[in-house]
Amino acid sequence: MPNIPIWNSHPVGWRSPVTMRASAALAAAGAWDAAPTEQNVAGAGKVLLSFTYAQGAAGGAFDWQLQASPYSVAANVPAGAGEWGDESLHSMGAVAAGADTQSRVQAEYQTFDPAGAAAETFVYGPFELDHTVERIRIPCRESGQVGTPGTLAVVATLYP
Repeated sequence: MPNIPIWNSHPVGWRSPVTMRASAALAAAGAWDAAPTEQNVAGAGKVLLSFTYAQGAAGGAFDWQLQASPYSVAANVPAGAGEWGDESLHSMGAVAAGADTQSRVQAEYQTFDPAGAAAETFVYGPFELDHTVERIRIPCRESGQVGTPGTLAVVATLYP
């Protein structure tokens, strides 16, 4: 039995694995997915992502970003707060005696540049959800040959 805190009021309502992006061509002109699939992950501890990408033309590549929401539905988002948070990258500042240290945090996304023309599958993660994330989504875009977008499928495997 997973160690799920008793204050977690949401029942586990997810199935695994789940299709986050059905196999289809990415949007033209390098545009991010307009409406990435949202998945309920309430109560999940970790997620492993599996990507299958086939270039549309030589030099194809794609970008993706994991986004998370602590809200089960948009109606729960407090006024002035964002519904979705982008994954982030943290860079620690240099420590000097007698001075405060400034670190940097920025939104992050990944780029996959395949080794060849054939479709390639890779996994990324697992990422900790720590039983506190309610929903995830994974916007993607063609970043290599934006005039000839490739085909991409994304599957998420959830763990307690």
